[in-house]
Amino acid sequence: MKHLPPPSPAAAPAVSRRAFLKTASLAALAAGLGGVHAAGAEPGPKRVGLIGCGWYGKSDLCRLIQVAPVEVVGLCDPDQHLLAGAAELVAQRQPSHQRPRTHADYRAMLKARDLDIVLVATPDHWHALAALAALEAGADVYLQKPVSADVIEGEALLAAARRLGRVVQVGTQRRSTPHLVAAKNDIVAAGRLGRIAHVDLCCYYHMRAAGNPPVQPVPAFFNYDLWTGPGPLRPYDGLPHRSWWRAFMEYGNGILGDMCVHMLDAARWMLGLGWPRRISSSGGIFVQQDSKANIADTQTATFAYDGLNIVWNHRTWGAAPDPQYPWALVLYGEKGTLKASAWSYDFIPLGAGRPEHRDCVYERERYPEDLQEKDIELFAAPATRAHLRDFLAAVAARGRPVADIEQGHISSASCILANLALQTGRTLQYDPARREVAGDAEATRLLRRPYRAPWRHPEPV
Repeated sequence: MKHLPPPSPAAAPAVSRRAFLKTASLAALAAGLGGVHAAGAEPGPKRVGLIGCGWYGKSDLCRLIQVAPVEVVGLCDPDQHLLAGAAELVAQRQPSHQRPRTHADYRAMLKARDLDIVLVATPDHWHALAALAALEAGADVYLQKPVSADVIEGEALLAAARRLGRVVQVGTQRRSTPHLVAAKNDIVAAGRLGRIAHVDLCCYYHMRAAGNPPVQPVPAFFNYDLWTGPGPLRPYDGLPHRSWWRAFMEYGNGILGDMCVHMLDAARWMLGLGWPRRISSSGGIFVQQDSKANIADTQTATFAYDGLNIVWNHRTWGAAPDPQYPWALVLYGEKGTLKASAWSYDFIPLGAGRPEHRDCVYERERYPEDLQEKDIELFAAPATRAHLRDFLAAVAARGRPVADIEQGHISSASCILANLALQTGRTLQYDPARREVAGDAEATRLLRRPYRAPWRHPEPV
């Protein structure tokens, strides 16, 4: 996914002393990690495996190599070209220059049970099974969002992480984005917004894949059956990497599962919110009807809390209402408004007081290699590094990271439920204790996607 260019960055103000000390202590802890391997080896660098060697999998892995003494020993992807490219990149970037072993099937990579950390960056329909297998193999997991393709997969992941005592950090790195951490601490928690009774979330990127490529033979270097796994086997019409697979509900959860999950998670984190009371949604394919893509090009979802509504809107056509904040969250309080995105925030007080603006932190001087990395999101790299440091600190302390699996599950499942609300045309009330939609047997059945044989759907244990 390519983001629109952000506004030109300005120098960010200094972070608070408390935030600085917290970041410094976490960085020092993570930098000193020595760890004991899953197989009981002597202390040394954490042994790492990556499942999913596409764009963001390689990006997460490069950020991890930058912040901790790790040894990447295993890579997995059903595309031999992606796999070979990732192995070459790792050999160049990691200090040992060792080339990791490579596998098409993650089960083969995990069989040795010698990995301390596994990064999961597959398409969404594989997240739960790959992460569950890594947990069972004794690894802690850094899992890309959303944590699952359906609600019960997420419940199974949460249950497994708790049962096995493993650490799972979800890649909702807005929780570790420096300027958003400052906004949470210095504006929201400081009470400068007053009572907050409404939040808008949005994405207006033209990111929905278009076109109708023809059905064609599967290339010899790509195991399409394995890539599809538990999902429906669509006729092969080209490599599904990057944006194409996201165009189909068979493998993901549309724009909500990709983009709303970030902003909903950020809003919940800033406001200390848990599960929504009710979720409703409307929308469909209103404009871009000439493509094979079956995800909504227009959608509104409402996540209702006591005394507060969080409302999501996306359009993959037309113009953004605010060009400076095309993918954002906006908190409305009685004393002011906070607009926030991955690039900046703006605090606009009501009445007396000065507006406040802060841009994202860039670390080009500290990490000059970022500038040579293909397709890197420079604005997101510092947030991802901070997120990985937080993960590593939790691994060392055997504690809960800032984007613990429970928080990632709530945000992911809420977006999935919004899609189910659109599908059923009803407002849904999910009961996480009973793992059912209250009073709605049909919606409860939809909490589990059907799996293609021989794959079996996981259940919470």
